[in-house]
Amino acid sequence: MSEQPSGGAAAHPSAAGHTPAVLAIDAGNSKTDVALLTADGEVLATARGGGFRPSAAGVPAAVDVLAEAVGRARAAAGGQAPAAPVRQVMACLANADLPVEEEQLAAALTERGWGGQVTVHNDTFAVLRAGIAAQEGDAAPSGVAVVCGAGINCVGMLPDGRTARFPALGRLSGDWGGGGGLADEALWHAARAEDGRGEPTLLRTALPAHFGLETMYALIEAMHLGRIPYARRLELTPVLFTVAAQDDPVAASLVARMAEEVVTMAVVALRRLDLLDAQVPVLLGGGILAAGHPLLNDRIVDLLAERAPRAVPRVVRARPVLGAALLGLDALGAPVAAHARARRHFEPQPDAGPSAGAGTPAPAAAPGGGPGTL
Repeated sequence: MSEQPSGGAAAHPSAAGHTPAVLAIDAGNSKTDVALLTADGEVLATARGGGFRPSAAGVPAAVDVLAEAVGRARAAAGGQAPAAPVRQVMACLANADLPVEEEQLAAALTERGWGGQVTVHNDTFAVLRAGIAAQEGDAAPSGVAVVCGAGINCVGMLPDGRTARFPALGRLSGDWGGGGGLADEALWHAARAEDGRGEPTLLRTALPAHFGLETMYALIEAMHLGRIPYARRLELTPVLFTVAAQDDPVAASLVARMAEEVVTMAVVALRRLDLLDAQVPVLLGGGILAAGHPLLNDRIVDLLAERAPRAVPRVVRARPVLGAALLGLDALGAPVAAHARARRHFEPQPDAGPSAGAGTPAPAAAPGGGPGTL
């Protein structure tokens, strides 16, 4: 099923007459995906909405964004869906970085009356659950996921419910990297290269050129004065990888450090869960890791082989709302067949990915319908 644009909703052809049991929500900073499923994993309707930013908009306004998408999904499902609460609301939300925040958001969602049981997780758990291939335990999911998008986060999960996680609040909580962090580092090195305080690097000309400027001074001025919004620095991360691929020592060192951070978080999570010597998946998600940059992903594979030889690294390409749906089915104690039905709806077809290459997600789904291998 194709993704809906923001504001869109779609009903499954067999939605009429079926009763939803799970409301799955995956909400990131830029968009929200919602799905209604039956207890046997049939997807009745989906909808897409705007970004979830409680830290900027406040919790009530942020939940209003979710409510708009939920309302359209329930209306699209038809039958009793618009009025009847589901058995399980499973919401995987960005900015739910601490347990206390999860509790606060769960209380806010419970007030909406969408379901009898409401569970909130950080959205990294959706990537983790979506990426655990069927044969690795839909009945008993276990693994670790590292997500590298605008920021970086890592979580781990065991079948008995134990988890490993990090605060993931940026430098305040010891994090380094992600798209925003890499862009900031690239700008820092490029600025110092231009004025003579730092090593020479092609970043000095490549970064301003991306915005049609000739010098780093011009780029610094444009960002400082707001002519180029600071948020647009995220556009510079692909430029960094392009420069690194040209054997630029400074850019390559940043990519190498990003790989180090990813593996460090994964290994610590594996150790906390006593999985360091177990054959379990290490799922790689988010725009930076899913892009398949060989310098980054190949280095991650090499480092994991050294530090966690039995770990199975794999890129997650399925929509994270699948993970929220599977977690919801887990909470209901649904059979493996129900999970398989949900997977068939959301997972990409075998030929949906890019051509395989070193460190690139494989075009074919992993055995059992999982995401691409590295």
